[in-house]
Amino acid sequence: MDAELESLRQEIFRVHGVSVGKDDPVMILYTLNKELLAAGTKAQEEQLEQFKSELEGIAYQWGNDAKEKAERILNASLAASKEAMASLMKASAAEAATAMQAELEKALRRAEAPVQSARNLFALSVAASIITLIAAVVVAWSSLH
Repeated sequence: MDAELESLRQEIFRVHGVSVGKDDPVMILYTLNKELLAAGTKAQEEQLEQFKSELEGIAYQWGNDAKEKAERILNASLAASKEAMASLMKASAAEAATAMQAELEKALRRAEAPVQSARNLFALSVAASIITLIAAVVVAWSSLH
C-alpha cells in the first residue's frame, strides 16, 4: 500500500506540481475513498450473490410449476383421449352389431326360401301319401266287395 500511495503522490506532483505529504488530508481522503470503494464492492458482490440465489430459487420454482402444469395438461389430455377412445369403441361396437344383425337377417332370408320349399315338398309328400293310402283303401275295399 505504501508503494501505491507513493506512486499517487508522484502522480499528483507530476500533474499539478504540488508536493503532497503522507499525512496530507488529500491522502487521507484517497485512503478513505479506496476503503469505501472496497467495502461497497464487497457489499455489491454479496447482494449480487444473494440476488443470484433468489433468481435460482425462483427459476427452480417456475420449473416445478411448469412441470406440474404440464403434468395436469397431460393427465387431462390422457383422460380426454381415453374417453374419446371409449366412445369410439362403443360406436364401433354398435356399428359392428348393426352390420352383423343385417348380415344375419340376409342369411336368414336366403335360408328361408329353401326351408319354405322343404315345407312345400313335405306337404306334397304328405298329400301324396294320403292319396296313396286312400287309393289303397279303395282298392282293398273294392276287392272285398
